[in-house]
Amino acid sequence: MDCPAYTLHVCDRCGTDDVRPSWAAAELRRRLEQRDGGERFDVVPVRCMAGCGRPLVVGFSAPDKASYLFGDIDPVRDADALLAFGELYARLDDGWCNEGARPPGLRGKTLARIPAGQAGAR
Repeated sequence: MDCPAYTLHVCDRCGTDDVRPSWAAAELRRRLEQRDGGERFDVVPVRCMAGCGRPLVVGFSAPDKASYLFGDIDPVRDADALLAFGELYARLDDGWCNEGARPPGLRGKTLARIPAGQAGAR
């Protein structure tokens, strides 16, 4: 198997009044791994991603690509949109795309797009 094209970070502390944090993160990881089999990405739990006001928070990252942070993710309803974004993200050389190119299920849920690090950039 080739290296995954990206990493999906899932906050395991995020939750809502109706959803326990550990359940939400575990359910999202289960659904994504079930659909993808881990071929295109690694799902990595993170203790906190500082998006507590908009749980469940997930992030995408890959070497030499812009990173994304999404909030208000529903572990059941948004799993397909996250996989669709992952497929798009894997094809983008620099990871850069505008919100209109992202799956409809993620529109309005972008918390941050962080440019790829550049060695020696100031």
